[in-house]
Amino acid sequence: MKNININQMEIEEASPKNIYFSIIESLLFVSGEPIDIKQIASIIECSAKFTKELMAEMIKYYEEESRGITIIKVNESYGLVTKSKNSDYVEKLLGTNSRQSLSQAALETLAIIAYKQPITRIDIDEIRGVKSDRALTTLVQKGLIKESGRLDVPGRPILYGTTEEFLKYFGLEDLNSIPYLDDLVGDNIDEEKIED
Repeated sequence: MKNININQMEIEEASPKNIYFSIIESLLFVSGEPIDIKQIASIIECSAKFTKELMAEMIKYYEEESRGITIIKVNESYGLVTKSKNSDYVEKLLGTNSRQSLSQAALETLAIIAYKQPITRIDIDEIRGVKSDRALTTLVQKGLIKESGRLDVPGRPILYGTTEEFLKYFGLEDLNSIPYLDDLVGDNIDEEKIED
């Protein structure tokens, strides 16, 4: 009987694609933050096109029901996260509510920023009809919005925009993934007709 090292046999049996999957999975796990596709491609020494194909296959694999983690795509970056359906169990382990719900005021403010960004606090207040200071503070602390410059007028008010954390929080790939406002309004009208 031929004496062969088990690790050597595993390597010989493993497809190059599985080796790349393993490397990328390790990179995403260790990073803890989304990694740009160009950086992943550079590390595994492959083209960006081939790396994107690998990432698409990995995303599909992690979507399986039995998996507890998934890969998210935010702009041109990829990250490893726990599945939201398991958040209650993760919170038990951590002892905190990591995805505390946002107040109505914070949600209103966030929606205005998402659709109108970059936007000043004064413009947000005008749309809402009330002051939004507290909601803005909460959203900044949660990392869902950030200062994205200053308006070029006297007083130079801060402009607010959404962050990558906002995209991750709502499971969006990029800002173009936000549903059109008209579509949402149409859905609500249809629901009201159904309920009547």
